[in-house]
Amino acid sequence: MADYVIAIDQGTTSSRAIVFDKSGSIISTGQLEHEQIFPKAGWVEHDPAEIWNNTREVIGQALSKASLTRHDIAAVGITNQRETAVVWDKTTGKAIYNAIVWQDTRTQPIVDRLAADGGVERFKQKVGLPLATYFSGTKIVWILENVEGAREKAEAGDLLFGTTDSWVLWNLTGGTDGGVHVTDVTNASRTLFMDLETLQWDDEILSIFNVPKSMLPEIKSSSEVYGTAHSSSLLRETPIAGILGDQQAATFGQAAFDPGESKNTYGTGNFLIFNTGEEIVHSKNGLLTTLGYKLGDDKPHYALEGSIAVTGSLIQWLRDNLGIINSAPEVETLATTVDDNGGVYIVPAFSGLFAPYWRPEARGVIVGLTRFVNKGHIARAALEATAFQTREVLDAVNADSGVDLTELKVDGGMVANDALMQFQADILNVPVVRPVVAETTALGAAYAAGLAVGFWANLDELRANWQEDKRWEPSMADEDRDRQMRLWKKAVSKSFDWVDEDVK
Repeated sequence: MADYVIAIDQGTTSSRAIVFDKSGSIISTGQLEHEQIFPKAGWVEHDPAEIWNNTREVIGQALSKASLTRHDIAAVGITNQRETAVVWDKTTGKAIYNAIVWQDTRTQPIVDRLAADGGVERFKQKVGLPLATYFSGTKIVWILENVEGAREKAEAGDLLFGTTDSWVLWNLTGGTDGGVHVTDVTNASRTLFMDLETLQWDDEILSIFNVPKSMLPEIKSSSEVYGTAHSSSLLRETPIAGILGDQQAATFGQAAFDPGESKNTYGTGNFLIFNTGEEIVHSKNGLLTTLGYKLGDDKPHYALEGSIAVTGSLIQWLRDNLGIINSAPEVETLATTVDDNGGVYIVPAFSGLFAPYWRPEARGVIVGLTRFVNKGHIARAALEATAFQTREVLDAVNADSGVDLTELKVDGGMVANDALMQFQADILNVPVVRPVVAETTALGAAYAAGLAVGFWANLDELRANWQEDKRWEPSMADEDRDRQMRLWKKAVSKSFDWVDEDVK
């Protein structure tokens, strides 16, 4: 019996492979960053070939570091950046254009065109999402309309579309040599094309978008055997048995399986997911309705989600664009050189604002600047922006669910930052709890795959794996919290209505 499960975590900035044992502990990790391509303001791309090459490399890294072979691996799980769109030629196996990343805003004219008849909530009742550049549906339209020969090839049935889970799976199972073209319900629910009730592609919406159905992957559950790794892979003949979009995977890895349970992931952006069980809850407060998970033939679990575009990437911006830090962890050291933010608030609306505002025309602002302000205040304001945005999303979750959260489970790279986590607890006025295994995204994908092949017996076994590592209790006075939130909301209002017809 194989003793381990491997998860492929194809994220926004890197691809990783992580080997887990039965207790959910990390045995080894391989990781490679890929290039962030910015051809124009608002455009964000990745090279699909680089992503696939890196994926193969990190699998090798993870196996070799632990001196493992394919015979030690019971199953493979995949998790991914959800809305990033890849379109490739099924005959050559090559992408016809770079992957258009979820942060990319070039499709706003397509959004406006589709929203002209019925507004941005035109399809929301059926798919749970507003029309926005965030989702992959408009990215496919852009490729079909702007890449030479794409429309003709798509109509002829020669092109395939997938989010990066589908791209990795297709290549891992053989690519042009019998590759499996599949996605799971969680990723499908981020396209604007999947009916939340039927869990199938909606023909009417596809017709309105003018996207051929032949391009789309088959929708499967989050936990079943989709195929086996190709003979050319280090994992050959190993079943690939779990797929979850990254935020749903993190929720699953946090063992938030039941209605009312939630988590917040701190990554490139922030994503708070609240499990609503088998009930589809339509938000009245700017949240998305999405699939939480579906295990085999069991009924699907749904969720409300608050999506924040820019959190960790704001820290990258301080490092790469402004140069006030040399590495991301330095931001905490710099932030703690000052007692407070010095009156500075940063609203990082680099790609407009996502939940709960959905204001594509917003742009980033730094307000409250005086001669007193130094780079320590800027660093602190950047960290606090993450916490303020999370508070607004959590307020929306509480309003939609009618049940106030009593604590917040957190994961992702930024939860190692004690200053941020303490401020998060303070501004939420609820405890913030970090698990022992903070790599919950990869863990969730491993869990889904392991359940499908019997490596883990049931959800109770997974719940038993979850352990608390650290807890931050709120200590901010109510009047301070109220003042901070009032000033934050004032700062947010200054970011609105920036993009005019002649401003790009």
